Amino acid sequence: MNINYDTLPGIVCDYLNHLRVVKNRSPKTVYEYMIDIRMFSRFIKAGKKNDITADALERVDITDLSVSFYDAITLNDTYRFLAYCADVRRDKESARCRMVSAIRSFYKYLDLSNKLSHENYMQHLEAPKRKKALPKYLSLEQSKDLLSAIDGKNRARDYCMITLFLNCGLRLSELVGLNCSSIRCNTMTVTGKGNKERLIYLNDACMIALDDYMKQRPMDGVKDRDALFLSNRLTRISNRTVQYVVENFLKKIGLDGQGYSTHKLRHTAATLMYQYGGADIRVLKEVLGHENLNTTEIYTHVSNAQVRSVAESNPLSDVRHNARSEDNDT
Repeated sequence: MNINYDTLPGIVCDYLNHLRVVKNRSPKTVYEYMIDIRMFSRFIKAGKKNDITADALERVDITDLSVSFYDAITLNDTYRFLAYCADVRRDKESARCRMVSAIRSFYKYLDLSNKLSHENYMQHLEAPKRKKALPKYLSLEQSKDLLSAIDGKNRARDYCMITLFLNCGLRLSELVGLNCSSIRCNTMTVTGKGNKERLIYLNDACMIALDDYMKQRPMDGVKDRDALFLSNRLTRISNRTVQYVVENFLKKIGLDGQGYSTHKLRHTAATLMYQYGGADIRVLKEVLGHENLNTTEIYTHVSNAQVRSVAESNPLSDVRHNARSEDNDT
């Protein structure tokens, strides 16, 4: 995720450095915002043509753009760009929502830096409405089956990783970034989005899994000595390796090809904590490291079993139709 600043306008470089240094955004966020602002800039400079190809857009030079260029862009120009992303690029709502966030953030920076000659119109830029779908998650029985299926030479490591996913609701990047020094007694310090730290309390299952793993974790020849989870090359385990491990054991219990992933294990943890642990939604927000309560509320869905139970508890549920024949007196 290296950024080639030589291909960007100076004002965009300043903005990205502001995100990185002042706002302390993660490298992933800075990179994604760069991609969005770069594409937005190229589209506007190319004349806002809805028929421009991706290859042609890539060739548009934007290094000469100044603040006056961005000052002249209107809301209608921006909505035309979003329409291009939807109709030509076929970007999903989530991608276009991120683009809106990137553009708003960029113009907020320009506004606060007193670089705009007028009101910041982009603060009124609306994001596409996103479909609210229920999060996909494993049932309690499927979660137990997954844990029971873990085997192989890295069993202790893999069991520990999946146990933390299912009990703590970690993001993939958070699990990969864990250090041995992150563990203190029965707590774990996790670095989430925006480099924000949060403290997670570990239950007995997590403590036992960690203890079993640490007894087998290699000590000699380790290249990143503080990394909690190591690859076979004795380096910090990668995102892709963790994904492969999870996919492999999901396949083993017959759940491959059904949309399950490491992130769905996070959904599973949140759902189980809410449905079985009675976790308050505000407490769950802190456990998951969400910025907004609205994000956490997707986990307040009820299971099909609960819906069925409510339906069956209706006092009219046992009333049966009593068919009878009636004389026709006409």
